[in-house]
Amino acid sequence: MVLWAVETEPVELRKNPTESDLQLVIRAVYKQVLGNEHLLECDRLMSGESLLRNREISVRQFVGLVAKSDLYRERFFETNSQSRFIELNYKHLLGRAPQDREEITQHVRIYNEQGYEAEIDSYLYSDEYIQNFGDAIVPYARGVRTQPGLKNVSFNRMFSLVRGPSSSDSYQNAKLIMDWGANLPTAIAFPLTGMGGYYSNTQKRFRIEVTRAGIGPRVKRSNKTYEVGYDQLSANIQSIQKAGGKIRSIIEVH
Repeated sequence: MVLWAVETEPVELRKNPTESDLQLVIRAVYKQVLGNEHLLECDRLMSGESLLRNREISVRQFVGLVAKSDLYRERFFETNSQSRFIELNYKHLLGRAPQDREEITQHVRIYNEQGYEAEIDSYLYSDEYIQNFGDAIVPYARGVRTQPGLKNVSFNRMFSLVRGPSSSDSYQNAKLIMDWGANLPTAIAFPLTGMGGYYSNTQKRFRIEVTRAGIGPRVKRSNKTYEVGYDQLSANIQSIQKAGGKIRSIIEVH
């Protein structure tokens, strides 16, 4: 059983797309930005879709239209605390969790001084967004993989946002407020059982698939797999990250 999907295939609007290609991109934007919530036909941004279809706006600009829409405000701004709103903006627009208290404080300041639309634009027009998604790629949950330039703690924090009760973006409490508020590490959150309780993981084993860079003038990347018990999982993740490895997946083997 796969505990979490870490290898999300990016959805990109390429040149000369078919209508099927365009609809795939549009659905991916709604799913990512609106938190996988059910979308009624009347909630779709038909004027924005038309602009995208005619290539008058980019995918990034369409993402911005959805994030600035009344629907996004109603679902994630008006009903949530400011901390939860910012936490979800990171998840929806940058595909990762906030790393620390400083990131939250920065966005609180942007909102308080410049307003709602400036807060949304601060993600869309950041160097991080441009480097990872550019104008044509739909944001996706990249934070469940180790990333250059991101702290190791981001790996576990993204898991925390996509597992358990807070995986529903209608969950109104900031999931990570205690961790980033006190600059504490975040424990890995394991999925719920069908009966509503957590799995007992103490006797389980997990396969960690890792990509490592080679050593020498010709740098090649190699794949390596580790199988460890639950009690060794956290320590192995930290060791892999410190050694420069990139975790591709964590899979329960039995």
